[in-house]
Amino acid sequence: MPFEIIRNDITRVHADAIVNPANPEPVVGGGTDSAIHLAAGPLLLAARKKIGEIAVGTSAETKAYDLPAKYVLHTVSPVWIDGAHGEEALLRRSYDAALSLADRLRCRSIAFPLLSAGTYGFPRERALRTAISAFTDFLLTHDMQILLVVFGQEPYSLARGLFGDLKAYIDDRYVGDAEKAEYGADRYVLNGRRRAMLQAMREDDLIPPEADEAACEASFDAAKPLMHRPASHAKAAAVPQAAPKAPAPQSLDAILGRVESTFSEHLLDLLKERGEKDSDVYRRAEISRQLFHKIINKKDYQPTKSTAIQLALGLRLNLAQTQKLLEKAGYSLTRSSKTDLVVQYFIERGEYSIVTVNTALYDCGLPLLKTGGAS
Repeated sequence: MPFEIIRNDITRVHADAIVNPANPEPVVGGGTDSAIHLAAGPLLLAARKKIGEIAVGTSAETKAYDLPAKYVLHTVSPVWIDGAHGEEALLRRSYDAALSLADRLRCRSIAFPLLSAGTYGFPRERALRTAISAFTDFLLTHDMQILLVVFGQEPYSLARGLFGDLKAYIDDRYVGDAEKAEYGADRYVLNGRRRAMLQAMREDDLIPPEADEAACEASFDAAKPLMHRPASHAKAAAVPQAAPKAPAPQSLDAILGRVESTFSEHLLDLLKERGEKDSDVYRRAEISRQLFHKIINKKDYQPTKSTAIQLALGLRLNLAQTQKLLEKAGYSLTRSSKTDLVVQYFIERGEYSIVTVNTALYDCGLPLLKTGGAS
């Protein structure tokens, strides 16, 4: 997976490179720096002393010794003062320096703590926003697994203030178990039928395909009197009319003749329509080149829902376009899935970074999009 958040002790993480939030001087600092030196053994400090002073915003490597890694990247990040001394730019430079060094060392994986967010006093949300930006930009042009390691005793929330009203957005829209508890199973089944009827109204062109949810609900409500209009006494006393004749069943060939384009065909149409380069899309989607080409070269390819969502994000589709792409694979974004609501939240705001979406999913205790692997 190109980007993953894990809850672990960074000294136990298996990666080609582990980033140490180092002191500028060749001495052992506190927190994560101390833990890394303790786990690596005394030879790490001896190697660190050979490097000498390291400037803020730069990184230097040593062997990892007793750590389960090849290298330790000693990276000096800034101390938070007041936000008016270029702290965010320096922090971004620190991330870029470590990533660039790992690339030069031909590392395939790198593990980061959240730099400067501990004893250096950097506001946690700003530190995370800077990390997300650095990881997103790097992964657009490089293939490397990036692990953001969150220590087990840290507060659960990574970004309590970073995603603004995400929690309220989910609470206002989620209609899963909470709705069952409040209204009972019958209401939940009724809403399922309501959604099915709305879908049928779309297919019959009674509702435009691009209409938003509010417009669909309004059309449905306007049609309810026609659906449930009671018969008058006069009509009830009239001679019963013959039941409408059922339409003749269609042949299988006729039914199959109405099959629309497949997921792969629709994806190719979107690529052509938007003038997108394959490499730009699969990198933004954080899926492998091999998987991407397998999808577009196999007409009846059936992706996982995660892969379909990632491709929608990689193509930077709006919500209606995303729903259409997902429908081609037999999926949809629904209000009965909190994961779907998180994805919808960011699409509505024009935020398509997989790193950002996965960070929010982690923060909500939800499964991450399965980046990088096979579908």
